[in-house]
Amino acid sequence: MATRCQYESSNEIGVFSSLTNSYALCAIGGSENFYSIFEAELAEHIPVIHTSISGVRMVGNMTVGNRRGLLVPSTTTDQELQHLRNSLPDGVVIQRVEERLSALGNCITCNDHVALIHTDLDRETEDIISDVLGVEVFRQTVAGNALVGSYCKFTNQGGIVHPRTTVEDIEELSSLTCVPLVAGTVNRGSDVLGGGMVVNDWCAFVGMDTTSTEISVVESIFKLKGEAGGDIVKDMRASLIDQLS
Repeated sequence: MATRCQYESSNEIGVFSSLTNSYALCAIGGSENFYSIFEAELAEHIPVIHTSISGVRMVGNMTVGNRRGLLVPSTTTDQELQHLRNSLPDGVVIQRVEERLSALGNCITCNDHVALIHTDLDRETEDIISDVLGVEVFRQTVAGNALVGSYCKFTNQGGIVHPRTTVEDIEELSSLTCVPLVAGTVNRGSDVLGGGMVVNDWCAFVGMDTTSTEISVVESIFKLKGEAGGDIVKDMRASLIDQLS
């Protein structure tokens, strides 16, 4: 299921949180209600970690991770790094990244197998992403935007891309990520998908302004309704199979 929530008065919840299959990060301070919504949905399965990054609350913009690892910018303090190390599950590797483009969450999007990254990231950063997260890395743009983390969100089940992404680009991104993709929005027409939602393989959180139509697209493409899956996923799968055969 997809759950609507807000951080204080902001619907850009992906700025203030990050979600993977093995942990979740939530910004400190502000709205305890925001943290408790994540706790209610996730606490039985994965730890929900209260933290800041580089002294700011934008944990979703600043970090990127999957079930194997978490990358944080070089400006992350020693205290924050130690807190994260103590709170993350065993086996999750945390790594500081020396990178000019330090808002890693905006520049990188990934699942447990593939990462799409900003075309201008350093070669060393690309190697760290591959090693720490255990993924195949591709330099890509989404609808002409280099900030792939802001305009594309995908899991091991499916993904959503910027609404102006062409059919050809969706097909190319789909073949790279090996999951069905659909163009869509959150927060009543916002194309900043990374800012408006967080999602893993079994649940999603979206901004309070997200319409029921947008939520149904999210639940269908990410397969959050169990076996039902939804017509969108079936249609996309059929078209992908037609093109591959």
